[in-house]
Amino acid sequence: MSDVDWDALRDRAIEMTTHSYAPYSNYRVGVAGLTDDGRIVAGCNVENAAYGVALCAECGMVSELHATGGGLLVAVYCVDGRGEALMACGRCRQLLWENGGAGCLVMTPEGVRTMEQILPQAFGPENLSQI
Repeated sequence: MSDVDWDALRDRAIEMTTHSYAPYSNYRVGVAGLTDDGRIVAGCNVENAAYGVALCAECGMVSELHATGGGLLVAVYCVDGRGEALMACGRCRQLLWENGGAGCLVMTPEGVRTMEQILPQAFGPENLSQI
């Protein structure tokens, strides 16, 4: 997708790291995504004293996606506190699959990849219709 402004997504993701709540790890994460209707949605990580219930930045971004009209993610850029591209964790890869699909483009530490490359043989809504 040549019309993705990767610099704008990275800038928004870096901005989101400043809103991160990371008092335990001090590991700030920000993410920004481009929707199929041209909006940019974003999120930051939010830690909790009960580490297992911390929210990844992608959780906040997907929440904003749905709170602002829904749609599909077409491109996503996640960064750490230094502004370096960061790969989504397993749970967040599933979130990105569900909200962007196989063709959603993701900036990774190794460059742009599709969700199909990042999460091959993914489980999705179509699997639920088979029961």
